[in-house]
Amino acid sequence: MALRLDLKPYEGFLINGALIRNGARRTDFLIETQCKFLRESEVIKESEADTPAKMLCVTLQMLYLADDPAEADDLLTRQATELLIARPALAPFLVAIRDEIAERRFHKALKRGRDLVRHERLLIEAEAQ
Repeated sequence: MALRLDLKPYEGFLINGALIRNGARRTDFLIETQCKFLRESEVIKESEADTPAKMLCVTLQMLYLADDPAEADDLLTRQATELLIARPALAPFLVAIRDEIAERRFHKALKRGRDLVRHERLLIEAEAQ
């Protein structure tokens, strides 16, 4: 079954690590084979990873896109452990991420990572008040 991507003008996406950018007009793409893809709007760049949860999400992206994810998986485990020690309230999100990875559902793990980032932001805002 093909995957249809509707791209806005100049929107980009990654397919197997290669950045592809749309031109000036809205376009539909059909992806007819198995691949790893991310919309550019879903990507957290390393330069934007200014919190531990965002850094973990960057590692999740590497894990998802990597041909051999062993190195990224080790880094993810270390980051998750450090985050759990610093913010125990994030444990359910970290468990959900690990569960998705164990089932090899890396794209869903990325979605759980975005949930983690949102919850971390709420905790930071609550601490600031």
